[in-house]
Formats: sequence, C-alpha cells, structure tokens
Amino acid sequence: MITFVGAGPGAEDLITVRGQRLLKEADIVIYAGSLVNPGLLKLCKEKCEIYNSAKMTLEEVLEVMVKGYGDGKEIVRLHTGDPCLYGAIREQMDELKKLEIPYEDCPGVSSFCGAAAALEAEYTLPGISQSVVITRMAGRTPVPEKESVRSFAAHQATMVLFLSTGLLKELSAELIEGGYSEDTPAAIVYKATWPEQKVLRCTVGTLEQTAREADVTKTALIVVGEVLDGTYERSKLYDPTFTTEFRQASCSKKELGQTGENQSTEMRQEAEGQSK
Repeated sequence: MITFVGAGPGAEDLITVRGQRLLKEADIVIYAGSLVNPGLLKLCKEKCEIYNSAKMTLEEVLEVMVKGYGDGKEIVRLHTGDPCLYGAIREQMDELKKLEIPYEDCPGVSSFCGAAAALEAEYTLPGISQSVVITRMAGRTPVPEKESVRSFAAHQATMVLFLSTGLLKELSAELIEGGYSEDTPAAIVYKATWPEQKVLRCTVGTLEQTAREADVTKTALIVVGEVLDGTYERSKLYDPTFTTEFRQASCSKKELGQTGENQSTEMRQEAEGQSK
C-alpha cells in the first residue's frame, strides 16, 4: 500500500498517531526534504529505504513508488504539514490511478494551525472575522487573477499566507491596495512549532522591515487580521443567555451583566488584597 502522510508543522510529536504508526511500518519512505523534521525518520525501521524527494522529479518519485508497490512493500510518501495544502499530491495520485495502484491519505496538522498556536491566536473571533483566507503571493507558480491577495484583502477576513516570505514588500502593497490599513495587525511566524521557531508581531505596513531585521527570508507564514489584536464579542457557544440543542439559557442578558459586574468587583478586590 502507498500512503500519503502529513508530517505535521515541524515538532516531532505533532505527527498524528496514525502517521507515526505508518512510518514505523514502512519499507520505503519518500520525504519532502528539509521541510520534514529529520527526527521523524528515526521512527523508521532499520532496513527501511529512505529517499529525499527534494532531489527528485515527479517521475523519479513515481518510479520508486511503482517498483515498491510491485515488490509488495509498504510505502509512505511523507509531506510537510497536511499535504492537501501546497503539497503537489494530486499529480502523484492521478498517476497512481492511471496505473490502478491503490493509495490512502493520512492527514496531518497544517503549519497554519501551528502558527495559530505559536501566536496564541484564534483565527475566527465573533464580531471580527468568521472566515480564514489561505493563499499565497504569485511567484514562479502563478496565482489566478481572481484569487489575488488584493481581491481577498477586500473581505477584511483573517488571512494566512504561505510561500510569500520573499515577497513581503509586494505583499504589503497588495494588502493595502486591497483594503487593509497599514496599521492592521500582522505576524510573521518562522518555522512554527520547530525548536528554532520565531514569532514576529508587526503590522501590514512593517512586514518587510520586520522580516529583514530578524533575518527571516523563508520558511515562514504570514498572518494578517484584527484577530491578532482587537476587541471581540463573546461566543454564543458558552453564553448562559443562549439556548442550544444541549442546554437552556440559565439567565437573561441583564442578569448576566449584573453578575459580570459583581464578579469583576470581587476579582479586583481579591487581587488588591493579595498585593498588600
């Protein structure tokens, strides 16, 4: 069997339990170069054949897969994060389908989730943004005009950008032209969840300067939006004034306001008492 496995965002222990098992059982592993934590390869058994796909073409990767499958071996194609995002897995799957070779897909934790954890952020805050745009700047791989950063910026949603660290000056211009103000909160997360992780908070207008001063030129995600630094509305999910399928509202909004004021006073008095 051939299995496409998401390695997670970087930290060794963020691969899924299933992904870890598949790595341990594999006879052949083809991994996505330096983007995959090398510590994960230590999970492979002693006689496992290991290939670095950064040095291979699609045809060479497929050759290893097809031969291994013919020999009855368990094969893992190890991609960074979750391979459904910028993983170039569709072209591999399509070729396997043509050859009637079965495969499976084991999802992983994407680096945009790792970036949120590093930022201690929630991408969807009530009253600010309920949508997340995942995109990239156009580089050697073009981006359709209808999916330009400028057009997405008009929505003022939370935006996460992959593969754009080398184009931050152009990115800032696109974001501002699209509708974000220069002082909109932004962040650069370098190698999210890796030991060498860096979290650089800035604004849309200072993205390029911030990266330059920190010497960050690649392997980073860019996060943009008011969710990084803004007031927000309380979620209805745990609101005592809100009835759901599983519970009835336990108080009115007026009662909640009075309770909140009393609790704030009690907490303030307790804090003052502890500081004396």
